[in-house]
Amino acid sequence: MTASASTTWTVLTQAHAALRSVATAVSEAPAERWDAPTPCQDWTVTQVLTHATGDQRAYAAALTGTGGPTEDPFSPSATRTADPVAEVTAATEAAAAAFAGVAPGAEAVPNPLPQGPMSAELAVGAAALDAAVHAWDVAMAIGAPSPLTADLAAALLPTAHTLVEPLRAWGVYAPVVPGATADPADELLRFLGRNPEWKA
Repeated sequence: MTASASTTWTVLTQAHAALRSVATAVSEAPAERWDAPTPCQDWTVTQVLTHATGDQRAYAAALTGTGGPTEDPFSPSATRTADPVAEVTAATEAAAAAFAGVAPGAEAVPNPLPQGPMSAELAVGAAALDAAVHAWDVAMAIGAPSPLTADLAAALLPTAHTLVEPLRAWGVYAPVVPGATADPADELLRFLGRNPEWKA
């Protein structure tokens, strides 16, 4: 499973950068933005970032056996931690470092999803999908530009089409939001149960 040299997964690098960028944007916004509603129903910005941080730690822990989330990512606290930006950064760096040891084409890669071990490309795509869509959630909540570019969304669509449908039964994703579009970001968001036109 491991690579003889460090592997760079571009889609994960881009998704992690998006998540870190919105965490920084919130930290530079008025303090009340941490409590703003998000496209994730009933979750605030703080809760979405706590969830996303925990998910990246879960991916890292699945590969390394250590450093998992400190709370249930699906029941995130609404209380902001001392330094959320540092925690997002540490979690994304841990996940990136863990996946750097996974070779392209590897099979049966451990991950925290209920589907169990999967190919390296799918596992990386799943971690990237999680980071990217929650980066979009936070950006929309604070009125920031979307970090979900057309190229990133297009790269994530195959992963979404392979993995998301079974996860709806677990409540991880809402039903598809109907609507025809030629934009990869809109297509991805609708498939993940989000309205691309959502506004705070």
